[in-house]
Amino acid sequence: MTASETKVTPTTTEATAPAKDPNSATVTLDSPIVRGETTIASVTVRKPMAGELRGVSLVDLAQMDVLALRKVLPRITTPALTDHEIGRLDPADLLDLGSTVGNFLLKKAQREEINASLTA
Repeated sequence: MTASETKVTPTTTEATAPAKDPNSATVTLDSPIVRGETTIASVTVRKPMAGELRGVSLVDLAQMDVLALRKVLPRITTPALTDHEIGRLDPADLLDLGSTVGNFLLKKAQREEINASLTA
């Protein structure tokens, strides 16, 4: 190779992680749910739409009332949890799921403010 020739090498780019969806969150359970031969170790919770909140007081949901959570969680979880499964959850897992739902009830600016104060 002469001085005027340059060797071109292919460049590699880092794979970027997909943007986090602000309308869903995955909760890892301390005590996995056993459903038949399937073990559910994590649950994806998505932001509920107004129709999925029917029959539930928003105040009860914001206060993480167990009955309100038992009504809403089957509508917004993947895999869809049953009322019976929610009733048998470890309290720490129920609290984690409830706080995730409560976070969805906040306005975007409020969530950002809370997240900023937690990381500061």
